[in-house]
Amino acid sequence: MEIDTYKTITKQAQGELFKDKNSKFYGFTFPVTNEEQIKQHIEDLKKEHYAARHWCYAYQIGTETIQYRANDDGEPNNSAGMPIYGQIQSFEVTNILIVVIRYYGGVKLGAGGLINAYRTGAQLALEASKIVERTINQKFQLNFEYKNMSKVMRLLKENDVEIINQTLELDCLLEISVRKNNSPKVFELFSQFFGVEIKEL
Repeated sequence: MEIDTYKTITKQAQGELFKDKNSKFYGFTFPVTNEEQIKQHIEDLKKEHYAARHWCYAYQIGTETIQYRANDDGEPNNSAGMPIYGQIQSFEVTNILIVVIRYYGGVKLGAGGLINAYRTGAQLALEASKIVERTINQKFQLNFEYKNMSKVMRLLKENDVEIINQTLELDCLLEISVRKNNSPKVFELFSQFFGVEIKEL
């Protein structure tokens, strides 16, 4: 059985403040599914915290095909973005953006100090977030005549299938979502069902 669940966060959160030698670090988490949302959140934070010196971030999107990026935003190479990304990996979350902003306190922290500060900022933000487990689902479309409705509905219920969209007329169209590990079985069931056409979306 391959893994068909993933962890993500439900809403944005802000971690507790982390301070080191007068520099202040604030961590923020956001649930995201595309790069447009990521850009928007970073722009909004820059407007809100315009007096900060650095807005370093890391994100990961996707469940089976993963896309990620880490950005140091002017801090020394790999001293900010990668430590933040390391926390995404250690909490095993995806579809998430973490931004840690730094208000400079006038004292240099050195690479070790920066790595620790950005890692801690990201960790505090993750600890303040609500992390949930979701299933990776496969979508199908079912096409059938209205007379088969009750049989179709019964099968869907027995197999714990979620209906996302429905058009119920003489010909019925259902868009369904099935947990990945269960999808071959559901596909098979409906393929053998006379009068129902099933296709992957």
